[in-house]
Amino acid sequence: MGDDHGAARPLRADARRNRERVLQIAQQALASDGLTISFDEIARRAGFGVGTVYRHFPTKEALFEAVLLGRIERFVADARALATAEDAGRAFFGWFAAVVEQASGNQALCDMLDSGTAMPVRPGSTLARDFAAALGRLLARAQRVGAVRADLTAEDALDLLRGCLVAERGARARGGAVRMADVVCDGMRARSL
Repeated sequence: MGDDHGAARPLRADARRNRERVLQIAQQALASDGLTISFDEIARRAGFGVGTVYRHFPTKEALFEAVLLGRIERFVADARALATAEDAGRAFFGWFAAVVEQASGNQALCDMLDSGTAMPVRPGSTLARDFAAALGRLLARAQRVGAVRADLTAEDALDLLRGCLVAERGARARGGAVRMADVVCDGMRARSL
């Protein structure tokens, strides 16, 4: 009469509240401190022992996945939804700027986007490749209609996105104008002769 460990049991109300608190604190901590935050620090900020964090999230990667992967997946889904937009240039530049705006305020998202290998992903996940491919499709469409410079590759655009995130975070930290995405997008626009 052993427990069936394969079946998920509903959490008790107090356990559910604890899990939600851990997620809330982890989201805040990851946004401010990035992927280097420890379980111990998340537990301390949540007012729990580290065992409570481990009970809900057996690994650091599991916690990061619960907090962050949904955001990256939404970026990919948004890009896919824009893949057939009537104005391909507007779709590409709008998506690029939205990713920079949303991710630059979150150190862990910046860390994840900075290096596809830093993304804590489920076994067999292709999230880093999906993100790059979604960006590439938007870029190619925008180039076909002449909205984006023809000499820009998808890898270039991904590097520009990463650089833009760093610059945007720096501007925010010093209280400067948050306009890096506009500057970078202007540099990617096709120039008329």
